[in-house]
Amino acid sequence: MSGRGKISKTLLIAVSAMALATPAQADSLKEALVQAYLTNPTLQGARADQRATDENVPIQKAAGRPNVNATANYIEFVKQATTSFIAPDRQFAAGVDLAVPLYSGGAVKYGVRAAETRVEAGQADLRGTESALFSQVVSSYMDVLLQQAIVGLSLNNVDVLSINLEATSDRFEIGDLTRTDIAQSQSRLATAESDLESSRANLIAARETYIQLVGDTPDNLQPPPPLPGLPSTVAESVDIALENNPDLIAARERATAAEYDIEVAGSGRLPTIGLFTGGDYNDFLGTLGGGQAQGQTSASAGITASIPIFNGGRVAAQQRQSQARATSALEQEIAAERSVIAQVRASYSSWRAANQIIESTQTAVSAAELSLEGVRAENTVGNRTVLDILDAERELLSARVQLVTARRNAYVAGFTLLAAMGRAEARDLGLGDDVPLYDVDANYQRVEGSWWDWDRDPDPAAKSTRTVDSPAQDGEIPEDGMTDAEDGVY
Repeated sequence: MSGRGKISKTLLIAVSAMALATPAQADSLKEALVQAYLTNPTLQGARADQRATDENVPIQKAAGRPNVNATANYIEFVKQATTSFIAPDRQFAAGVDLAVPLYSGGAVKYGVRAAETRVEAGQADLRGTESALFSQVVSSYMDVLLQQAIVGLSLNNVDVLSINLEATSDRFEIGDLTRTDIAQSQSRLATAESDLESSRANLIAARETYIQLVGDTPDNLQPPPPLPGLPSTVAESVDIALENNPDLIAARERATAAEYDIEVAGSGRLPTIGLFTGGDYNDFLGTLGGGQAQGQTSASAGITASIPIFNGGRVAAQQRQSQARATSALEQEIAAERSVIAQVRASYSSWRAANQIIESTQTAVSAAELSLEGVRAENTVGNRTVLDILDAERELLSARVQLVTARRNAYVAGFTLLAAMGRAEARDLGLGDDVPLYDVDANYQRVEGSWWDWDRDPDPAAKSTRTVDSPAQDGEIPEDGMTDAEDGVY
């Protein structure tokens, strides 16, 4: 079976086999993404940060809601004034006050709008964090597959060169070759063994990065499934990104929130109006002389207004400060737009180039295999030297390494393109088929209308898994990895 045929068959198997909610070992790419989605500390921390951002809305709303305060005090009069005719020894006083804000110059209204807009920006940031994490997981997953393939190719190269050295030595013994031929074979074998050790070190690093991101060891990773929804043109990808990229959406929402902040700052020039009512109780606890009543109650209600006349320029300075920050937010929006456009175009170009490199390198591998076969045949009749064989083997190895590298690059570039377009999140990748997706609106809906002062969430607890008990990785590959590596397939 050809290399292309093996990939197509393995992809179909991988797509049909993806169906574990919380896998013990992440063998498929989808399982790795699910594992990271559930247990990665960066993503879990971003979700907690967003829940904290949600609380800014009820905090702002509280400034426009009624508030009730109760006070109580007990006083012992240690020394009385000498001119006092009524001198109680002690006093107890208690009161309850209710204040209802009616108008605050727009500070509450615009403060709530700014908080709500920043919640939307935070939700977009959370999408961006999720997408960035998935991009890292995909890159790490493909790096493990790539380095495994390179280790397999390097092992195969060492085996081939070892056999070449033995054959060269045998022919030297019968006088058919010279010491130069043996030295050339020994040099190439030593270089191949050095390259093998380097490739094993790279494989260990790739596996450890995978554990860091996914939280589990990369055991028996399967070829990845085809990427969904890749665009046909760069213009199409840019249009989709300008509409859906989470970083750009977050920048737009922050610019809108900054404009509300200008109104909040300017509200300091306007009057505030509120209602108030309260009741008080005083009791001298039987120590008031002259037959006076020991306890008394009172109640009051009214309306209060505060009209600022002069604040030393503070309000104007705060508003100018908010205007400058709003200008900065607008500039940041444009910067985010530029960044998205550049990232999309570059990712699209890398993806297309990698696919073209795959086609070219497949041709190069086939040609190198045919060339090696011919050089070996010609060597048997004396038309080619041992060095020619060694050069042909090196060219074949280089072509195979370029092929597996191009396949890795094409997949990672394609996923990076989807992420820049805003289409590389859990909902886009079908993770909801295996696990309940995190509902970013659920916490906001729970808290945004909260009035009760005694609401409290459970004590903080980490949800991520630790990797301290994971085994240190090695540079070995499965036995069946050799066959695929020899064909340039992972």
